[in-house]
Amino acid sequence: MAALISIAVLGGVSLAQRAVQFRTVTIISETSASVWIDGVRYGTTDESGRLTIRSVSPGRHAVRVRADGFAEVTKPLLPAQKGDFPVKLSKTTNAAELAFQEGERQSVIDRQKAEEAYRKAIRSDPRSVAAYVGLARVLSEGGDFEGALKAVAELKKVSPTNAEAFVIEGRIYKDIDDENRSIAAFKRAIALGKGFQPEAYTGLGLLFKENAEGLGGDASDPATAAAYNESIKNFSIAVRQLSGAPDAIVVFQLLGLIQERQGKLKEAIATYEDFLKVFPDVSEAEAVRSFIVQIKKQLAEQGQ
Repeated sequence: MAALISIAVLGGVSLAQRAVQFRTVTIISETSASVWIDGVRYGTTDESGRLTIRSVSPGRHAVRVRADGFAEVTKPLLPAQKGDFPVKLSKTTNAAELAFQEGERQSVIDRQKAEEAYRKAIRSDPRSVAAYVGLARVLSEGGDFEGALKAVAELKKVSPTNAEAFVIEGRIYKDIDDENRSIAAFKRAIALGKGFQPEAYTGLGLLFKENAEGLGGDASDPATAAAYNESIKNFSIAVRQLSGAPDAIVVFQLLGLIQERQGKLKEAIATYEDFLKVFPDVSEAEAVRSFIVQIKKQLAEQGQ
């Protein structure tokens, strides 16, 4: 998974400050095709087979497109490319791929059927990384943590340096309150991703947020404040790496919420303003605008 921009280059630059550098790319492929850029999902194409993404950062990227009944394709997006970006898919009869696609469809409908489909894909192709990932995720989401960890272990045998395996492992250990293993797994995922692993950073942000809340949530307490600071650090990186991807909508709001809890009101306003510049038209935008109004009123009452 290649980095959008290295962390060293990003530094403290906000998405709003980077927005002037964003380019618009329209993926053109099959109808209802799922689109990822550098492993981050940006959505699906419409009935005409188009998905317009307005927040593609500078540099080279890997665009991955998958549609039911077609073989998945990954295509490089070069630094100078923008506008229409066609990705041609070919029909497939590969049994493992078709079973995996069935697993993906069922994963949001019927976890049991999804599990069966992923296992069928693995039987057809015992080295199918995607099927092991899908199986581990669906088992974890269903609360079968033991089964999910077994799937992760098998995935690691097939692909020892697969960052996603460690992300899933980190989420499992977080869910079963094994903090040390969770942190270690997330950090390993980040290392394998060469610093780019927004899901792992989000996992760390959530873990430290929950730590702070478990300590009582009082930001004046040093231990609580330290946990909140770690959460802010990790959510901030996740937001930058997610760029304008849909998953950033929730992470932005979590980041602003924690900044508010710590009394970092001006920083919270900046976060919410960034959100509105990147996501001006989403359903959550109106609520975020009200957050800004409320915080500014609070600052005025404090004479700031």
